Amino acid sequence: MAAHDNNRDRKEALPEQVDLFVIGAGSGGVRAARIAAQAGARVMIAEEYRVGGTCVIRGCIPKKLMAYAAHFGEDFMDAEGYGWQLTAQPRFDWTALCRAVQREVDRLNGLYVETLKKAGVIIVEERARLTDPHTITLDPSGRRVQAETILIATGGTPVRPHALPGGEHAITSNEIFHLPRLPQRLLVVGGGYIAVEFASIMQGLGAEVTLVYRRRPILRGFDMDLRTRLQEALAARGIAIVLEDNVARLDRRTDGSLDVLLESGAQLVVDEALFAIGRRPNTAGLGLEQVGVECAEDGAIIVDDYSRTNIESIWAVGDVTNRVNLTPVAIREGHAFALTRFHDQPTRADHRDVPSAVFSLPPLATVGMNEDDARDELGEVDVYESSFRPLRHTLAGREERSYVKVIVDPARDRVLGMHMLGPDAPEIIQGFAVALRNGLTKTGLDRTTALHPTSAEEFVLLRQNRRHRA
Repeated sequence: MAAHDNNRDRKEALPEQVDLFVIGAGSGGVRAARIAAQAGARVMIAEEYRVGGTCVIRGCIPKKLMAYAAHFGEDFMDAEGYGWQLTAQPRFDWTALCRAVQREVDRLNGLYVETLKKAGVIIVEERARLTDPHTITLDPSGRRVQAETILIATGGTPVRPHALPGGEHAITSNEIFHLPRLPQRLLVVGGGYIAVEFASIMQGLGAEVTLVYRRRPILRGFDMDLRTRLQEALAARGIAIVLEDNVARLDRRTDGSLDVLLESGAQLVVDEALFAIGRRPNTAGLGLEQVGVECAEDGAIIVDDYSRTNIESIWAVGDVTNRVNLTPVAIREGHAFALTRFHDQPTRADHRDVPSAVFSLPPLATVGMNEDDARDELGEVDVYESSFRPLRHTLAGREERSYVKVIVDPARDRVLGMHMLGPDAPEIIQGFAVALRNGLTKTGLDRTTALHPTSAEEFVLLRQNRRHRA
């Protein structure tokens, strides 16, 4: 409502010229607009859907809230091991969860709108298209705005299986938050973090989940030890994992369910088929070709270290550039752009040692280099690791194990990478990411006193569990 009121108030009085026009009001675009406005720039931002972007509206935040919800199922079971007697069988209400999640999304959307308004940024609820290097055309109004500088921050969008027979029956991560009911049988196609997270969430909420991935193992790009251990943990929780296979076709039954045929010839019946097969830069229909903005084959806008395109007046940040596709990175890129362009402080966003997490059940987190990349670059690395049963699992009778791993450059004693699978892994790795980014050494870890009893202390106790790999 706040965004609508803002746009209504300004609809008849939009300026014809601004210093900065931002296309896309996700995390990167909002940060750039606000910091530019602080320098006195007249800023307009266009968003055709809702302010906040993928992360707030249909990504990180609602997904993490659903992950919390999924975790309660096992928490109820574990509680009995700690003396709690449940007087009634817990019952999950999908509709109640979805309503609660959307209320929080609405709240955050309102906060983002208010932040922009307080900064003096003009919000336009229309689709924006480039007409020339300094002109934006708004749709559907047809109004044109001149801008000295244009920033494209339109993010990414899920890849849909258009070429697949029956692909129109598939859903993506955009739609799963709005399903009218919890699917009892769910097919998840893909092996990246989005596929893995939703497979975990929906299984934790009570769905029977089958994960189909065309490669082996899941989570390409992460450390191999994390990949294999998480895959084993997901299978142990009851997720059916089918590797080196793919969907050949989908057919809708009269009862609304889906017949699924795999390339291997295997068949199954599900209620929904979630395709998480990647994301592509959201550049279609922006007028980039007409203006001459250079793009990669996948549609990503090509930029330099300062987020400038080949057109002097046009810049781009966030997932639309397909550099490091994470919300905190988009925010840093947007901030760096505004400092460079409007505060006379040339700033490059640093993409080194960016921590990342997968909010699966159990979760994993990582910062720095994985073992294979470190070995390819250095030839020799020291690997310290530990597998252990978390204390909280003991009385609950849960056999699931946690795993920590540290990769060290033996020549410099420098910690190159830190990886963890298990409860609280993202929270733990965030702290260690600060240390790694500032030159953490293995000797420094060894000198640190453990905080006991915690899972995090395993990182400072890794003195003997070493593998030297060349």
